[in-house]
Amino acid sequence: MDYIIVGTAGHVDHGKTVLVKALTGVDTDRLKEEKERGISIELGFAPLTLPSGRQLGLVDVPGHERFIRQMLAGVGGMDLVMLVVAADEGVMPQTREHLAIIDLLQIKQGIIVLTKIDLVDAEWLELVREEVRQAVQGTVLADAPIIPVSALTGEGIPELLARLDALAATTPPRPAKGGARLPIDRVFSITGFGTVVTGTLWSGTIRVGDDLEVQPEGIKTKVRNLQVHGKNVKEALAGQRVAVNLAGIEKEAISRGSSLLTPGFLRPTYRLDASFKLLAGARTLANRSRIRFYLGTAEVLGRIILLDRNELKGGEKAFVQLLMEEPVVATRADRFILRSYSPMETIGGGLVIDPAPPRHRRFEPSVLASLKKRLEGSPQEILAQIVREHRDGVDGQEAAIRAALTPQETRKLLQDMAAAGQLTLLAADNDLYAVSNERLAAWWREAARALDDFHRQYPLRPGLAREELRSRYFSRLPARVFQALLERWSREGRIQLTASNVALADFKPEFSPRQRELLQALAERYRSARWQPPGFNEVTAAYNLAPAELEELLHYLMREGVLVKINDEFYWHREAFEEALAVVKKLGLAGPFGLAEVRDALGSSRKYVLPFLEYLDRIKLTRRQGDRRMVIAN
Repeated sequence: MDYIIVGTAGHVDHGKTVLVKALTGVDTDRLKEEKERGISIELGFAPLTLPSGRQLGLVDVPGHERFIRQMLAGVGGMDLVMLVVAADEGVMPQTREHLAIIDLLQIKQGIIVLTKIDLVDAEWLELVREEVRQAVQGTVLADAPIIPVSALTGEGIPELLARLDALAATTPPRPAKGGARLPIDRVFSITGFGTVVTGTLWSGTIRVGDDLEVQPEGIKTKVRNLQVHGKNVKEALAGQRVAVNLAGIEKEAISRGSSLLTPGFLRPTYRLDASFKLLAGARTLANRSRIRFYLGTAEVLGRIILLDRNELKGGEKAFVQLLMEEPVVATRADRFILRSYSPMETIGGGLVIDPAPPRHRRFEPSVLASLKKRLEGSPQEILAQIVREHRDGVDGQEAAIRAALTPQETRKLLQDMAAAGQLTLLAADNDLYAVSNERLAAWWREAARALDDFHRQYPLRPGLAREELRSRYFSRLPARVFQALLERWSREGRIQLTASNVALADFKPEFSPRQRELLQALAERYRSARWQPPGFNEVTAAYNLAPAELEELLHYLMREGVLVKINDEFYWHREAFEEALAVVKKLGLAGPFGLAEVRDALGSSRKYVLPFLEYLDRIKLTRRQGDRRMVIAN
């Protein structure tokens, strides 16, 4: 691995900063207050080139209990940890808290460094070594090597470098593929350059000129310049400590805890499903307890919902839902730390299972079974669960975010699962939309029933309007997905599709002998009436028809191009309408014209001509100017 981050952890004044300086030559205490007090308050960083040539970034975290927030901001980005214990003091309170945090975050690659060995004799050193070994039992550092060193004399430093080199060689790389994710730990501005943010690049790649976004603020920005350990670079890789000069963004708009991301890679959330472990020594935790949540560089207040019990005892694990008071950026498999609201003590930590879940009903067996499967399942099983849980399907991007997979990985897995018949994919605007086979079958039953009901009620109509079908039965589906669904059913021979209507595949308008006679009679009556057509009520009386029955017959003649509906009262025969339209266009060649001129040219009356002209206005063939009109389209 070319780039890894190594962090220090341990009690205040146990020599972490001096150790970093002995390894790198860099004094990471950069603040005046740190110099005056002799302790680290903020995170410090220094580059280190190992004997093999591997590049390390050393993170020096504060050891004082008052600065545990700063420590947590640094430890989340570590690939490898050095737990520092001063030989003259041994294991202290912050040693244990930092060790608990390391264990909860599962930073499995580590070294225990006994510092200040120049201040103790061999017998005392051995006692401290044994105390440390007992303290780390049962944690991720249980088998970590213990290296005694003296930053003052240099004793043990070569061995420590060799151990770091060996561990670095076996440390798994951070994912360079996928979206960029940089939790921000510092924000400042430089005259002439603008806003700069720093952090450890958790995943992906950042290049000069990239369009990025800051979340949860939702601010779009562009990379103006990049530095890695003070050197300008064109590209920063996952695992590197990076300073990013951002364009078009004010320093005050963002802060530590925000994340710099590839647009659309992750979304802010107020709710997380997780597996949580309460530390053995912690007090019993009640449902809905207020907590402090730490992930990456973020600290947010919230409440913990215990999904399968009313209280959690020390050392126990449980499925929980975390409700945040402010949005956070998270993804599946992120590890987090919880501290109590008051007093501020580390109480436990866990693993994110779902970064965007719905609210759950407590003690619900199906919810708990789903969380267990999502926690332990393969990527395919997790995707299958996500698709099942989305009642109306899920698009590829949402599935990728919830499963913590790249869009490419998600697409490939979904395609494989669809080919195996495990789910159904609908292609929509170059994206994939996944739906469970059960839900697809339910959609068809619903659509088929709706279309059958419509055909029974309106046997002369060609089908139900597409938009009416969507708004009444599929309003939750994006329009592009609904279109893909209709096209699928059309290919399968289940439905007929026209530009605006949907009908069952075997549907044909059916006419009774009486209806056929009425259609012929109505067409002839309107044709012969020309520009003085009968009114709607006049026709119902003449043929002894109910209004609804007449409307269906007239609408059929409209769809066949026989009639034109002028308004709710009058329909004109198409021949009469075209002839009248030609008259209007001819009059319009000479300029604006009035109603009387059209009336006289047609030999009709105001009763019929005025609705005709108002119809032309509505369809924008004419425009009214006072009591006259002009033709605006040919």
